[in-house]
Amino acid sequence: MKNFSLIKLEEAIGAVGLAIMTTISFINVITRYVLKYSMAFTEELTLYIFVWITLIGTAIAFREGANMAVTVFYNFFPKGGRKILYYISVICTIIFMGLMGYYGILEVYDEILMDAMTEAMSLPVWWFTISVPIGSIVAIIGTLQRAYITLKTMNFKAGDGCYVNF
Repeated sequence: MKNFSLIKLEEAIGAVGLAIMTTISFINVITRYVLKYSMAFTEELTLYIFVWITLIGTAIAFREGANMAVTVFYNFFPKGGRKILYYISVICTIIFMGLMGYYGILEVYDEILMDAMTEAMSLPVWWFTISVPIGSIVAIIGTLQRAYITLKTMNFKAGDGCYVNF
């Protein structure tokens, strides 16, 4: 799975987004304290980039199995029970991310119909909120990639390699 191009794209978006956020914030701090001038758009832009990289990072965490997990009950079950719990967790994760994507699409649709614009930059709001359905789709793909690896290796040891995502 390491050669899958979506993996590289996710990581590149996260790295570039973080670099842009850091640069914008640093420049804004310098201009605010040295020039006594604050660039209003930087806070808005930083927030929108943060939302994008958070949702992309969620997909990466699901794919790598690095998301937070509750394993208290999972660890008490034998391998067969863990396997069933794992299937349930994958299904719940996909349902949750699917609902988030669905309602994200409704939100984007409303923003396009209302011609909603950002306050400081006067850009269409949907440019930024479309990150929710896109991030949801990518997170579902990451969840399925992780499930494929886990089910292929049958690694259902307690607290190792398989986590219940809900």
